[in-house]
Order: sequence, then structure tokens, then C-alpha cells
Amino acid sequence: MDTTSTRAHDDVRTAPRALATEAVHAGRDDLARQGLHAPPIDLSTTYPSYDSRGEAARIDAFATTGAEPDGPPVYGRLGNPTVARFETALARLEGSEAAVAFASGMAALSAVLLVRGSMGLRHVVAVRPLYGCSDHLLTAGLLGSEVTWTDPAGVADALRPDTGLVIVESPANPTLAEVDLRAVAHACGSVPLLVDNTFATPVLQRPAEHGARLVLHSATKYLGGHGDVLAGVVACDEELAGRLRQVRFATGGVLHPLAGYLLLRGLSTLPVRVRAASATAADLAQRLAADPRVARVHYPRIGGAMVAFEVYGDPHEVIAGVRLITPAVSLGSVDTLIQHPASISHRIVDADDRRGAGVSDQLLRMSVGLEDVDDLWSDLDQALGPVRGGAGNCATSHREPAPAR
Repeated sequence: MDTTSTRAHDDVRTAPRALATEAVHAGRDDLARQGLHAPPIDLSTTYPSYDSRGEAARIDAFATTGAEPDGPPVYGRLGNPTVARFETALARLEGSEAAVAFASGMAALSAVLLVRGSMGLRHVVAVRPLYGCSDHLLTAGLLGSEVTWTDPAGVADALRPDTGLVIVESPANPTLAEVDLRAVAHACGSVPLLVDNTFATPVLQRPAEHGARLVLHSATKYLGGHGDVLAGVVACDEELAGRLRQVRFATGGVLHPLAGYLLLRGLSTLPVRVRAASATAADLAQRLAADPRVARVHYPRIGGAMVAFEVYGDPHEVIAGVRLITPAVSLGSVDTLIQHPASISHRIVDADDRRGAGVSDQLLRMSVGLEDVDDLWSDLDQALGPVRGGAGNCATSHREPAPAR
């Protein structure tokens, strides 16, 4: 088994490839030359080396730039060949120079904050809503950061000399609010823009094409796609990737090789899964928008597999009433999940801040999977309960999605 670094896998590419092709082949282009079809899993934590002088030189080089060491691996905390395959593939899909994987999405965001903070740039400008734990990490200043919350139009005015990062999520968790990424990137000037692209995935948008310098994913969600892996990843330029690798090495927020393998496998079906689930989600959004038991539906213009909706009745009864749909936190799996953000994913956010960001107590967030749309609607219909007298429909947030790309 060849356990060397996979940075050069795509050297065999001779022409641009479509996203669906990249999803299947990126990170795997060297396999046929090795007589392999499925990517190998390297579970080693350490690697033998009889050249201690050469080892020292490679470690010195990593300490200087954070670049992946040339030659065979050194130690599992420094890098892993299986994880590197996933990083190569994700960078290709997002159109970035590099990607750095972590043990979770929060570990990935923490690493970015630590990198910028180590440069004396501890101030962050952020747009709500964000994922609840991201919001809490910034608001609580747990990593020494200071945050200014603003709307997209106020980003430029919120910048300071010590601003190290601007953070947006689009579509946002859980309201699915969208941000004009190109306009925000322009407002950032020289300050790096980080876009949480978890909900959209590179199938629906590639933030780097709109000016984002960092693209964050909770890879636990759509990239893995089957609810069986916990991971995070940042796609970015090589300069930032080097710094992120150094933080990962120092803090130990590494991704397990088996998780890297599952993520690489998940990427191969990502376009098919996202497009199929998006079609079902758009159908359900239309049905919910026409339902008198639903006060408002949130569905992004770019489409996607997430639907949020506010009910007139008790949202907790809907959660308790589903039978086919799974009432659970998280999203992006092959099965449909539903949760009450004010009780779970955004419970840690101050109640006034939560409501100010549009996360009402009546809001439910649904991650649509790959089940038949009529079966899903039948389950939602019975969980929503009977139509109450006087209920009217004001589903004003529903938008027709753009065709999935």
C-alpha cells in the first residue's frame, strides 16, 4: 500500500472536469497506477524512519510554513494519507488551493480563530444567524475573540484595524437566510471572509468564486451524508492552510483516518444526493406554503435540501408526532430529520439574540432526505394535526429555487 502524501493525485488531470466527475475521481486519481480500485485506509499513528536528520529537516520545514512534509508520513497528528485524499477532493470541489480537515466543524472554526488571533487579529465581524454553537463560541469569547454582530450591509462599517475575520453563513442555520457573498466579500476589503457553506455544499454554490478566502463545512452533514461520521473542514489558499495545519498539529484536533475514508466515499455521491433531496425539499416547501396550519415557510433561492417553517400550533407536538421523519439534531443525512432550533441547535444563543435573528419559538427546521416525497408529506400532514379554526396562511418567505447545478 502506498502511504505517501496524496497532494499530487490530480497531476494526472489534463482538462477541467465537471463537478460530478470531480466528486467521483478527485483524491483517487493515483489508484489505478497502484493497482487499486477502492482507496486504502491507513490507520497508522506513527511511521518508521531511519533518517533522523532528514526527519528533523522536514519537521523544521513544517514548523516554518505548515506545508505538508515531502516524503512518507511522520506522525498521525502531523498528517494522514487517507485524510489527505479527502482534503484533496474537497479542495477540488470548492475550487480552492487546499483544504484542511478537523475532528469536527467546531474544531475547524476554532482553528481559524486561533490562527487569526495568533496574528493579533482577534476582532471578528459576524452576521446572524449562524449555527448556534458558532454563535456561542464568538459571543462568549472562549478563544479570546471579540465579536461585532451586524447585518450584511453593515460589514464595512464594522471593520477595525484588528479585525481578523468576517463570518457569514449562507443559507443560514436555521432560517435559510441568504447573503450576497460577492457584495460582502467586496465590503471586507483585505479582511478574509469565511463562509459557512454547510447547507449549500459546493453542489449549489462555491463561495471562493465570489471572493471568500475560507470556506467552512461541518463535514458531518452533507459531505459525509449518512449520519455516521463527525468532521469539519476548511477550504482555503495554501498560505492559510499551512497555518491551520500548524494549529491542528499543536491542538490535536485531527480527523481520524476512518472518518477521512467515509468522507471521501460520501463525496462521490454528493451531487446526486443533494440534487435529489433538493427536488423533494422544493416540493415539500410548496405544500407547506399552501397549508393553513403553517404560518411561514423559509426556503432559499438557490434551492437545497433544507426547509424551515413556522407553525400556528405547538411545534413540540409536531416533533412528537412524526413517525417516518426522525426527530433529531443534525442534518444532511439520507433520511429526513426535523428539530426545534429554539430548543436544541440554537438553545445556547441568548433568547433575545435568537429571536432578533429570526429564530422564532414556532420555527421548525427540516433536513430532507431521500425518501419518497408523498411518504414524507403524509407523515408531516398527520404530525401537523387538524386545521384549527381561523388559521390563515401567510407563507411569505417561500421562494422558488434556482435549478440545482
